[in-house]
Amino acid sequence: MDILGWSLVVILFVVGMAGAVWPILPGVFAIYGAFFVYGFFFSFKPFGWVFWTVQTLILIVLVIADHAVSAWGVHRFGGSKASIIGSTIGLILGPFVIPAFGLIIGPFAGAVIGELAVGSNIEKSFKVGIGSLVGLLTSVVVKIILQAAMIALFIIWLMAN
Repeated sequence: MDILGWSLVVILFVVGMAGAVWPILPGVFAIYGAFFVYGFFFSFKPFGWVFWTVQTLILIVLVIADHAVSAWGVHRFGGSKASIIGSTIGLILGPFVIPAFGLIIGPFAGAVIGELAVGSNIEKSFKVGIGSLVGLLTSVVVKIILQAAMIALFIIWLMAN
C-alpha cells in the first residue's frame, strides 16, 4: 500500500509540474491533491494549519497569477481585450491544433487575430502577439518556481515531522 501511495503522490507531482508548461493539465491542483493523497494513505498528522495555510496561499497566488501574468504581457505590449481573449483561446486550442508548437503559436496567433479584429495594423498586432509570448513565458517561470516550492515545502515538512 505504501508503494501505491507514494506512486500516486509522485505521479501527481509530475503531472503538476508538467501542468506548468502544458495548460490543459491541472498543474497546481495536482500538486495540492498529492498532499491529500499522502494524508489518506499515510497520515495528515505532519501537516498542521501553517502547512495548509501556506500551501493554500501559494495555490491562490498561482491561480490568479497564471491568468493575470498572461494578460499583463498582452496588455503591456498595447493589446486590447480582444487580443487577451484571442491569446487565451489560442493558449487552450493551440496545443490541440498544432501539437508540437501549438503552445507557442496558439497564444501568439490568437493575440494577433484578436488585435486585427479590432482594427489594429499588422505591426501593432504582431507586437501584441510578442507580448502574449512574453506573458506566457513569464507565467510558466512563475508556475515552475512556485510549484517547485510547494513540493519542497511538502518534503521539508515531512522530514521535520
